[in-house]
Amino acid sequence: MNFIIFASFPIICLLFSYALHNAKRKEQDIDQKFWDREQQANFTRKKPLDNLNFITIPEELLTMQPDITNEELRSCIQDLNDLSSLQIVNLTGYTNTDLKLEYGTANITILSEYDFHYTNLVTLLQKLAELLHDSLEDELAVKVLEFAVSTGTDVSKSYYLLAELYQQMGTPEKIEHLIMQAQNIHSLMKDTIVENLKAACQ
Repeated sequence: MNFIIFASFPIICLLFSYALHNAKRKEQDIDQKFWDREQQANFTRKKPLDNLNFITIPEELLTMQPDITNEELRSCIQDLNDLSSLQIVNLTGYTNTDLKLEYGTANITILSEYDFHYTNLVTLLQKLAELLHDSLEDELAVKVLEFAVSTGTDVSKSYYLLAELYQQMGTPEKIEHLIMQAQNIHSLMKDTIVENLKAACQ
């Protein structure tokens, strides 16, 4: 028995060494591909931004007048109006390398600004929806959240609160459409959001 164990040990060591070498080689290949793409991206010429999906905030959200309001709610609506004058694009899930390859290195700063405005937008929309919900303005909250979802937000709370409001307002069938929208999210959050929404339907 001891002989078998002793004889097997070198084989196990060889197999482990081979697996470790294989893993390191794959890791090196991944690193090399990354740096090759990055080098290519850094030499990509500036391209037009005409095909970007610029987001326009609906007028009905900018001019909303809740029956019950407070300073925080008014501030959110004002912040939304301020954002409406800026260029907003959802670039969630795209790396700087992806963007440089697609639009050129010279555009990376302005693209980062567009995406920063988008992050501010979806964060603000979630806060606004929660404040409206707390003020019993659920119809307005639904409109805010439906707009947020239509932009491809990956803020999970927006989907969950909207699903909750659909159920409370007697329209749970709308959650199916919400799931379809969540399946198009360009984010690592997609699977988690979809699974939780499906669970809410059961």
